[in-house]
Amino acid sequence: MEGLHTKRLLFRLWQESDFEAFAHYFSKAENTYFLGGKKNQEEAWRLMASYIGHYHLKGYSYMALEERHTGRLVGTVGLWNSASWPELELGYWILKEMQGKGYATEAAKRVKEYAFNTMRVRTLVSYIDAKNEASQRLALRLGGFYEKDIMLLDFGRHRVYRYSK
Repeated sequence: MEGLHTKRLLFRLWQESDFEAFAHYFSKAENTYFLGGKKNQEEAWRLMASYIGHYHLKGYSYMALEERHTGRLVGTVGLWNSASWPELELGYWILKEMQGKGYATEAAKRVKEYAFNTMRVRTLVSYIDAKNEASQRLALRLGGFYEKDIMLLDFGRHRVYRYSK
């Protein structure tokens, strides 16, 4: 996944220089309500490291997303399927100041295309909290459909939005 790009965005591995923005984002409850809650510095560090480790183990992860023309960090869009995760998930979060520019849609379309055409997966999901209306709208824009609700590990009840090729 490293090196994937769109017209405006570049997917890359997380770097230590990303940590300040990453930790700031995760320090705010309003940003992280649907991501397992806010995190202190050490928890944020471990989360960012888990994104990196997942990439090295699986070849894909929640990738750092940056604006191509400025190099500014946008957030993350990518794929996740850790050992206890139910199935391959398309996930995303965008820094507050970068929201409203269509970046999540643009990047998620590219990741979805990568999953189906390069990884040759037959299906893909997004797990979305029922209260997260913005993410549900994005899943629908991406061609996903609501399938069912599940109890998602420690995260509680989530809606499964399924994508197929």
